[in-house]
Amino acid sequence: MTRAEFLKIMGLGIASAAVAPSALARAEKVADEATSAEASKRILGNKAIDLKAKVPQAVTVLILGAGQRGDVYASYAEQYPDCMKVVGVADINPGRLKKMSDTHNVPADCRFSDWKDALARPKFADAVVIALPDNMHYEPAMKALDMGYHMLLEKPVAPTEAECVAIRDRANEKGAIVGVCHVLRYAPYFVALKNVIDSGMIGQLVSVQHFEPIQYAHMAHSYVRGNWHNSKNCTPIILAKSCHDLDIIRWLVDSPCKSVAAYGDLTFFTPANRPEGATARCTDGCPHESKCPYSAIDIYCNKNQHTYVFDDLPASGEERRRELLRRLATTDYGRCVFAMDNDQCDHYVMSMEFDNGVTASFAMEAFFAKGGRRTRLMGTHGSVEGDMKTFTITDFRTGEKTNWDSRHVKEVAKYAAHGHGGGDLSLARDFVNAVGNNDTSYLTSSIDVSIESHLMGFKAEESRLKDKKIAIS
Repeated sequence: MTRAEFLKIMGLGIASAAVAPSALARAEKVADEATSAEASKRILGNKAIDLKAKVPQAVTVLILGAGQRGDVYASYAEQYPDCMKVVGVADINPGRLKKMSDTHNVPADCRFSDWKDALARPKFADAVVIALPDNMHYEPAMKALDMGYHMLLEKPVAPTEAECVAIRDRANEKGAIVGVCHVLRYAPYFVALKNVIDSGMIGQLVSVQHFEPIQYAHMAHSYVRGNWHNSKNCTPIILAKSCHDLDIIRWLVDSPCKSVAAYGDLTFFTPANRPEGATARCTDGCPHESKCPYSAIDIYCNKNQHTYVFDDLPASGEERRRELLRRLATTDYGRCVFAMDNDQCDHYVMSMEFDNGVTASFAMEAFFAKGGRRTRLMGTHGSVEGDMKTFTITDFRTGEKTNWDSRHVKEVAKYAAHGHGGGDLSLARDFVNAVGNNDTSYLTSSIDVSIESHLMGFKAEESRLKDKKIAIS
């Protein structure tokens, strides 16, 4: 809104010259924020507002894996007990098993130290949530489907292309409702972006640019030291970290991908870059620890980041620090980032061509100060630039800019602590709705499309390793 337009709307006209410039600036800002708030709510629509499912009775679930991701989905039952009920838990870690089971009042005979024991019992829930490590998804998924369970399956679906396809085919054969945890589809930001495209606000979509910076400490924690540090034990990083992003691109484009090309490598976190005199662990008196940005002592003890991987820590104080140092002295999380058996790329770029002619580019980068995805959409009548919290639509003909800002949509506030831009519990809601009403249309993605975006990742890795463009059949 220009100054002249604002004066005209407010009926001030030329007489406004007597008004103090600072007062006018404040008034214009209020008007602009009101306009932005209205546009933000209108663009989001009512697709991502209410987290409460509408089911005739609570859907019962068996949780396989009581770690961070399993706990996220189980927490839906805490907030909406009349919609979902946890009736069984399996986890190899006794502390996690007890904590989740106690929280949900799970009977003793429905607490299992091994997922195999849980699925050895006759079917006793409507659905199973598989939140086990990536390389343990395939066997329980196939067993649960054979037993007649519906399934919420953490991503990546499985570590190999063949296993992903097999799970898809078995789910279709059994008529099971399967939700894959592509939670970004449910985040208000991406819901609003999808609405912009579908409404025609930028004309016909022509191209997408998407960027995922992995905050430097997050990279060291998860993909150098952590559970996903070696692709042979999980999946390549393009899937382990970024299958969310491939799914979002596929969802926005709304067309099958027909070919990909990818490039990337592990450049920095290698023995060749290990400083002279560096110790095997950060806790061993390493002479470089005080200056190293990847110091485990700094990340976990000083900055208190990513400590969720350590069970039963003291709440605070010196006792907590001592316990963290003890854990760092005995686990991979305390090892030098240049002395791990990691093989995941620390930079990765990928190009995609879709059946409808849209092209897309994606970059995943490990060396960035701040995480948070960035997105650009190029259409025939306008473009969009966004950063997971806000985006700006520019109309080519008029030059008008429309701002979408999650802070201006009051309903988004309750999503703030729910992870992945608010998508975690929204996915749980839609899965509960789908199972409780026996209607897969509640889910934004079928198992077929979810596997399709996984195939994009597997083909990208094939392209990277073979240094050639790969067609997706």
